[in-house]
Amino acid sequence: MLKTNKMMKLIFLPILLFLLFFLVVPLIYIFWQSLKVGNEISLQHYIDALKNIEIRDAFFNSFKVSFVASVNTTILAFFLAYAVHFTTMHRHTKKLVQIGITLPMLLPTITYGFVLIYTFGNQGILTRLAGQPLFTIYGYNGLVIGYILYTLPVAFILMQNSMQYIDKRFLLVSMLMHDRPLRRFYHTVFRPMLGTIGGAFILTFILSFTDFGIPASVGGNYRVIATELYQAMLGSIVHFERGAVISVLMLVPAILGVIMLTILERFNFHYKQAGRSELVKHRLRDTLFTLYSFASVAVVFIIFSTMFIVPFTKGYPYDFSFTFEHVQNVFAEKDLTKVYVNSLIVAVLTAVLGVSITFMSALLNARTPLKGRKSLDLASMITNTVPGMVLGLSYLFFFNGSSLKGTFLIIIACNIVHFFTTPYLMAKNSLQKMDPTWEVTAELLKDSWLKTVIRVILPNIRPTIFQMFSYYFLNAMVTVSGVIFLVSTKTMLVSTRIKELQHFAKYTDIFVLSIFILCTNLIVKLGCDYITAHKEKVEEISK
Repeated sequence: MLKTNKMMKLIFLPILLFLLFFLVVPLIYIFWQSLKVGNEISLQHYIDALKNIEIRDAFFNSFKVSFVASVNTTILAFFLAYAVHFTTMHRHTKKLVQIGITLPMLLPTITYGFVLIYTFGNQGILTRLAGQPLFTIYGYNGLVIGYILYTLPVAFILMQNSMQYIDKRFLLVSMLMHDRPLRRFYHTVFRPMLGTIGGAFILTFILSFTDFGIPASVGGNYRVIATELYQAMLGSIVHFERGAVISVLMLVPAILGVIMLTILERFNFHYKQAGRSELVKHRLRDTLFTLYSFASVAVVFIIFSTMFIVPFTKGYPYDFSFTFEHVQNVFAEKDLTKVYVNSLIVAVLTAVLGVSITFMSALLNARTPLKGRKSLDLASMITNTVPGMVLGLSYLFFFNGSSLKGTFLIIIACNIVHFFTTPYLMAKNSLQKMDPTWEVTAELLKDSWLKTVIRVILPNIRPTIFQMFSYYFLNAMVTVSGVIFLVSTKTMLVSTRIKELQHFAKYTDIFVLSIFILCTNLIVKLGCDYITAHKEKVEEISK
């Protein structure tokens, strides 16, 4: 027992030091920087920032556009999830919705903006078909559409996951009691989903509020807080103090979101026994939701189809002749291929190291009596609330002048911390569902704790491990905000290089690189999904 505790502490201590060094201390440091005025501590920088009309406008603009986008996203996602779980649509249509709506997750958000420009801009595909611009894509309109495209997959996954646990037998009971359709819908679907709906709204709002990629491409003259932070730190005139203040202000919506999520917890409830019931066919309902589903997926496909059209035309929008020239040019440029290789290196190392850290963290928390293990839950909560740009900027301040600055290591560490929450919760939830007596049995058989983990726990949690790997890899490939302040000329990534190519109007190169990212992420995601599904199928057969 003494040896086991020593082993647990030897694993726990490096994880704790890692989280302190790469999460807690940098955030404290940036907060201290925002209060530092010469050799004194003062709120002067905050007073100056709040007096600054540009920062004030950017903050309220971000709030406004994020609120509008979040309301629309939540409604769209709810009805898409409803179509999948509460209608008798054809199963192929349901599968199409599940795949089509989540595809944008495999691309950097900065690409969304360029896709919107080539769809709705003055020379966009839909604009040319309509004969005139349907609306101005730059500024408010572009941001709302971009944020909806960005957050819809996340909200849909959240809603869909929650809806599959709703007991559908209550629908049948409500029908037998001759409840009105609206009353039935409210009590059997909407009310049980209230906590998830609130959670989806808060999550999409925070994601929109803190995103940098979409404003960077279609923001135009519409100021938002993320671009203000970028300009403060990487603009023509650098304002370190203003950057520190803006980054702290960006934490406000996230903190409020956590408080609201805690309040919404009381709306969540559990069924004593989840039951399955066949849904009653309703021709009008099923037809309407089938049309709605097809329309939603079609809009996503039409918008992102421009990414596959432009790079393979000789001179869009004037010459639509098919060509591979642009793709060949990208392959010929060593600089661009090096950037792609950099992204692969960062994504793989982030996934491998991230899975190792999050799995061991979850293991120590869920299946050991170790003192202080609950601090890992606190770390998970913090990483869930801190925006990527704020975390990246805190690293820029804290590690400035150190040997870590401008290295792959700092980018990988930032990614691991930034995306820590979801893989950690995946592992923790899986570990808590496993038989709690395995370790006790192993101890009686004189097996060490580490051997039990390797021989018993790891094989049983393998599907979750692959899901965690997939999550880390995909996010490391597409993130912009988390690494925009950390990359150097040697460690440039595809997602950040796209931002540079924008200045030279090399949109074909941008789309080619985006296709590379999409294909890479698809291969990894499908591979991990296949392994996971195959493992679960084998387990079912063995039972």
